[in-house]
Amino acid sequence: MSTILLAAIVGIPLVWHLAITAFVYYDAGKVGLEPPTKWAGLTLLIPIFGFFIYLFERSELDYDPEEDPYKGQNYNIHPSRADDAPLPSRGDDRKGPDDLGGPNGSDSERER
Repeated sequence: MSTILLAAIVGIPLVWHLAITAFVYYDAGKVGLEPPTKWAGLTLLIPIFGFFIYLFERSELDYDPEEDPYKGQNYNIHPSRADDAPLPSRGDDRKGPDDLGGPNGSDSERER
């Protein structure tokens, strides 16, 4: 194998990897993810996934709860299902599907 080809196959990914690691080191210090050596080490030891872990952690810094459009809502309901009856939750006194009786859940079998 030619040394130029070998240098290209090994060298180009290695340069990219070191450049991404250097970017993470300097960027982590700017955005306040301390210590930046931890994030650069993670990126260096876990080549592709470490960089994505850093990006996901960095995106958490941009969250502002005051601008959250879903603040105060526990769930979203599709408009076509808005008129459906809600399911009973745990501890609710309303009868659920298990309390209606039948072969597996009838009241007579529970008393035995």
